[in-house]
Amino acid sequence: MARGLDILGDPWGMLVLREVFFGNGRFDAMKSRLGAADSVLTKRLAALVDAGLLARQPYADGGRTRQEYVLTAKGEDALPVLNAVVLWAEKHLPAPSEQSHMFVMHTGCGARTTSADSCTACGERLTVRNTSWHSLTRTPDPVPLAAAPDPAGTTPHANGAAS
Repeated sequence: MARGLDILGDPWGMLVLREVFFGNGRFDAMKSRLGAADSVLTKRLAALVDAGLLARQPYADGGRTRQEYVLTAKGEDALPVLNAVVLWAEKHLPAPSEQSHMFVMHTGCGARTTSADSCTACGERLTVRNTSWHSLTRTPDPVPLAAAPDPAGTTPHANGAAS
C-alpha cells in the first residue's frame, strides 16, 4: 500500500489525473481548472510522468510545438482508484453545493454505478472506454473519459476514440 500511496496518495496528483481522464491534458487548461501554482502543477506532472502514469505528447499550437499530457496504460489502470475516491466522497462527505456532485457512469448500459470497478446495474467491468464521469460543475451531461493513445500512435480522444 505504501508504494501505491507514494504515487496515488498525493491530492494534487489525483486532481491532475482527474483532469487528464476528463481529456484536459494541456498545462494551461489544467492550471486554470485546478487553480494550482505553476510550480505545484509542474512538480505533480513530472512525478506522474516519472511514475509512468502519464506521457508527454507534442501538439501544434499555432506554429509552436507544445506538450500535452496523456494517460499511459499504467495510468488507465488507476481508474478504479479514482472511481473509489469519487464514490466514497459522494457516500460519506457532504457536498458544498448541489452542483458539487460527481458520479461514475457506465456508458454501456447508461447506469450510475456505486462500484469502482464494475457496473452495479449490469456487472460489466469498468474501463476508460466504457466509463463516464458526471461532474455537475463541468457540464449537464456525463463526460466520456480519455484513454491512452493506442500503440499505432493515433491520438486519443474522450471515450477512447482515436483520430
